Amino acid sequence: MKNYQWGFRSLSYWLTLITALGIIFIGLRYILSPRVAAIGFGIPLPDGKSSLYGSIKGIRDIFSGLVLFYPLWIRSPRVTAFIFSTAIIIPATDCLLVLTANGSGDWPHLLIHGGTAVFMMINSILLFREKST
Repeated sequence: MKNYQWGFRSLSYWLTLITALGIIFIGLRYILSPRVAAIGFGIPLPDGKSSLYGSIKGIRDIFSGLVLFYPLWIRSPRVTAFIFSTAIIIPATDCLLVLTANGSGDWPHLLIHGGTAVFMMINSILLFREKST
């Protein structure tokens, strides 16, 4: 049997890395262009202090992405799975917030957030099934 170490050859590794990089990108977009990012999210920012709200959301998104780098670096699928799985609360709650703010007619944004939550659930299952050496 081949010695398998979770990492570069694993689909769940790459899906997690792409997710981390994606949320960092979204965070940077909130800091650099908060109005555009908020429209993409599905709930526009209020007038006046939009750059402050964008910075608040942006730095939290950047942190959410960066926190996954260490378990990916040490190639620990179990630690990655626990962190990644707890983060599912973010897109699930975002979906509920968009539903509350915009109603069920805003299906594009509901699909983005809901689909992200489902994608993360599937990847979490893959992560928990991985074995460390």
